[in-house]
Amino acid sequence: MQSSSHPVQSAQTAVHPRLEETLRRHFDNPWQQPLHAPTQRAFALLQTMLGDAPGPIILDSGCGTGASTLRLAELHPGHCVIGVDQSAARLRRLAPDGIAQIGNAVVLRAELASFWRLFVDAGLSTQCHYLLYPNPWPKAAHLGRRWQGHPVFPTLMRTAQGFELRSNWRVYVEEFACALRFAGHAPAGVEALPIEEPLTPFERKYRHSGHGLWRVAV
Repeated sequence: MQSSSHPVQSAQTAVHPRLEETLRRHFDNPWQQPLHAPTQRAFALLQTMLGDAPGPIILDSGCGTGASTLRLAELHPGHCVIGVDQSAARLRRLAPDGIAQIGNAVVLRAELASFWRLFVDAGLSTQCHYLLYPNPWPKAAHLGRRWQGHPVFPTLMRTAQGFELRSNWRVYVEEFACALRFAGHAPAGVEALPIEEPLTPFERKYRHSGHGLWRVAV
């Protein structure tokens, strides 16, 4: 029997009042934190694996076990789908050595903020970047840990032409939509996720538990 989960609980019920201020600060002051050394090594291996002409790329950031990466690879056979997660435990089945290629999918272990910076600095870009069920960090004081409030957000916006974010906490999706608009994108409105085949184990679990699921795409 599939286990159930509780909906996100938070005292924050709307877009954080300091989101725009935070975004402006991050766009005006590029992030200078040193890169994560193991991620640099993993990215070098990825570049070797992709070669000089990788073709169209789709990114699946925070891919967990890699199930979503494999599904996206099935849906987009003409693309190289790259799944990235920092958890060795989640990736141990598909990428026990930290990186693995499965058909038109590549799964690797890396720290996302450093990976995105390396990706952009290498001159790479994607047609679509998926962020599926990131940690919601639901306390208002944790805005800076959500991707839309993180110092790496301006770099994140340079990784792709299009984005899709999904969450079981609507506030997170609404914030990300506001951040996309701040960055000059024109996302579709926040919408309830229609009933379809789940892309991730979390999506399946949340559906089973009766959560509302939301997405924003551009």
